[in-house]
Amino acid sequence: MSDAADDPLALASRTGLPPEFRYLCETLPRERWSMGGLHPTARRWLHMHGGFRAHQAEMGAMVEAWRAEQVDIGTLHRALIPALQQFLQHLDGHHRIESGHYFPALQRLEPRIAAGIDLLDRDHDAIHAHIEAMVETGRALHQAVAGGAPDAADRVERLADVLGLAGPQLARHLDDEEDIVIPLIALRGDPLG
Repeated sequence: MSDAADDPLALASRTGLPPEFRYLCETLPRERWSMGGLHPTARRWLHMHGGFRAHQAEMGAMVEAWRAEQVDIGTLHRALIPALQQFLQHLDGHHRIESGHYFPALQRLEPRIAAGIDLLDRDHDAIHAHIEAMVETGRALHQAVAGGAPDAADRVERLADVLGLAGPQLARHLDDEEDIVIPLIALRGDPLG
């Protein structure tokens, strides 16, 4: 696989989908995605993605509250570690369902978008690297706080850095996935249902 510097479609470097992957979104643009009028599967998809965005923002707010000395490190630890675990479990499970079931079915439903679906699947690999980094830095924070280590504050900052690096890429992926998947399901139905 090319690295991001060599591949303009790599998750770390792209700023949106190329036109050949946006034809479905041009047929049914975001401004026409009223939640009430969407296929139930498309609504659930958007709801799940909204949950990921909200969860990321919540974790960022927790770190910012600690930085502003509104909470101590123990309080942060008790809130952030379970939130991180829940976020990572949901994200990993969501990606497994997409890559293992929905993406192949969507490619069969609309073969013309197969390369776009492949791109989204490739994104999952890039996001998985971020998931692994979040697991490791979250574990290090937990161990530092639980053990009373003097570098616990540094561990918070390391986790905050990892969350900060992952955030924009996950946001890009969610937006791009929606631009392919939501119109496809809205126009053609749930390929698994």
